[in-house]
Amino acid sequence: MPTDPQQPAFVLVRPQMGENIGGAARAMWNFGLDRMRIVAPRDGWPNQRAVAMASGAGRLLDEAMLCADLPGALADRTYTYATTARVRGLTKPVFSPEAAMKDAAARIAAGEKVAVMFGPERAGLENEDIAQANAIVSVPVNPEFPSLNLAQCVLLTGYEWRRQVADIAPVSDDMGRTDWATGLEVEKLAAHYEERLEEAGFFFPEEKAEGMKVNLRNLWSRMRMTRADVQMMHGIMRQMVRWKERG
Repeated sequence: MPTDPQQPAFVLVRPQMGENIGGAARAMWNFGLDRMRIVAPRDGWPNQRAVAMASGAGRLLDEAMLCADLPGALADRTYTYATTARVRGLTKPVFSPEAAMKDAAARIAAGEKVAVMFGPERAGLENEDIAQANAIVSVPVNPEFPSLNLAQCVLLTGYEWRRQVADIAPVSDDMGRTDWATGLEVEKLAAHYEERLEEAGFFFPEEKAEGMKVNLRNLWSRMRMTRADVQMMHGIMRQMVRWKERG
């Protein structure tokens, strides 16, 4: 069964290749979307090439709504976006993909039923299709090469949708089964190196020694090490000392 109903329907208008339909299904499911509607696919339906390309997202194809025409696909929708990379000369609100999905999330939260239309691979949506939409999503592609694969456009839009509705940290640390070193651990490391370097005569000449020690301690704090880093640095120094003693 379909998952969260609080999501837009993605409407593929007259898609031409089964592989692109399957790729679109896969892209949708990557971002938790599973409301697919297919309008008059060129090669008929069902399509085995779509199934093969969909891989683990085949359920979306099984549950997709097959529609004979665009009005039928949009009959229960209250707000529709049409994706395009070309200027159309139609008077409508024009959103970036990010702004469109932010707007879509707000509308759905308010109880509206939203759709996003994607055109066929050859030339995208026709003006007659876009005339049935409430707004345009303009994809900022290279003007010298505006052609965008159907599945790619679906992936881009799905990604922007996910950004609006998921709790995604913009930056995070993968700690790799360790933790950040504490101030005490870094202080002990600094003392270990300072002691051994003192024995080796590193802090020379004497009038520069204190400044060199300050710079070394500043180096440790600036690096922000993990506990594993600290343990490794202790081990390096211990091994160097053992090697010197053996010599």
